[in-house]
Amino acid sequence: MVLVGPPASGKSSFVRALIARGLIDGDSVVSSDEIRAELFGTAPAEAHTDAADARIFDERDRRIVARLADGHTAVAESTNVTSRARTRLIALARRFDSPVTVLRFDPDLDVLLEQHAERGRTDITTADVHAFAAVMARHAGTDQLRSEGAHVVHDVPGRRQGVTPAEAATRFSFI
Repeated sequence: MVLVGPPASGKSSFVRALIARGLIDGDSVVSSDEIRAELFGTAPAEAHTDAADARIFDERDRRIVARLADGHTAVAESTNVTSRARTRLIALARRFDSPVTVLRFDPDLDVLLEQHAERGRTDITTADVHAFAAVMARHAGTDQLRSEGAHVVHDVPGRRQGVTPAEAATRFSFI
């Protein structure tokens, strides 16, 4: 499963709701933010370099491969708004003949910026959120995702639709 959405779009909240409802196993989630924290702790300057990103995403891929090799589901929890990021993940899934489900998180910009402000994170700026949202708008439409190899694409409802992450989680079933 590949999550696609800008920072603050609700990916982590939705995943926590899926875990709380028992719809996915917490061990299946491979989060780039969690790996960044594991590898770099509270050293933000060190954690946000090209070298750090390469190390983080290599580790993410290693963990995903380990899960898929053991026949388990893997949930790639990172922004994945670029084709390059998704191509990397879809290639891993193909190595193990695993179907790829994409969950899109695409709130309108006002909602996205509101959610970003509520998070209080200092490692991601408003400009970053704008940039990720713009990339997603250009490069992560449903047709694009399918052409890249996604078997199924679902839009996850959110605040724009008046839905909380917990309510959105009730709308999904993963068998």
